[in-house]
Amino acid sequence: MKVTIIYDNTAFRKDLQADWGFSALVEIKERKILFDTGANGRILLSNMEKLEINPKEIEDIFISHLHWDHTGGLSSFLQLNNQVKLWVPSYFSDAKNAREIIEVKKPTKLYEGIYSTGELEGIEQSLCVETEKGIVIIAGCSHPRMEHILKVASQFGKIYGIIGGLHGTRPESLKDLDFICSTHCTQYKSEIKSLYPEKYAEGGAGKIIEV
Repeated sequence: MKVTIIYDNTAFRKDLQADWGFSALVEIKERKILFDTGANGRILLSNMEKLEINPKEIEDIFISHLHWDHTGGLSSFLQLNNQVKLWVPSYFSDAKNAREIIEVKKPTKLYEGIYSTGELEGIEQSLCVETEKGIVIIAGCSHPRMEHILKVASQFGKIYGIIGGLHGTRPESLKDLDFICSTHCTQYKSEIKSLYPEKYAEGGAGKIIEV
């Protein structure tokens, strides 16, 4: 699995623009899934171009939750490619131009080895991807309790790590993970990094993670 962070509060690569929000390209089993779309379509598409990511090669978009900093770039993306399958926690107006819209309310298998936790605590779903090392969770903000996310994700296999926003997640709730990459909207980032230096990886637009 390869995850390329496209949109984040910080920039790993100096030629990319940082902005409040999150988006990443998940490449697994010959599929390309765009996870969230950041806050601004112009920044999203500019960063994608510099990362040599072709919007027309993306078949699926996974929206973690309906906050503006995760959905703001969607309409701009759909102007370039509306032949995508859109996985959303609940319906919203920006989704109307996609080829297919699928509401995900419960834990769901998207494809072989690719799952959603479903809409947890009425707000957010996370993507769960099966790798040789175990399940990797890609999270938008982790608004639901981390214990809840981990419990639901564990039904798909042993959890290896998490990539994404960790919101108010307490560092101790991540103790059983082998890999942590905290990005956008992580309140205790410095504490997590300090507590788990060997497990921790910096995020930022342009960061590429291969598991």
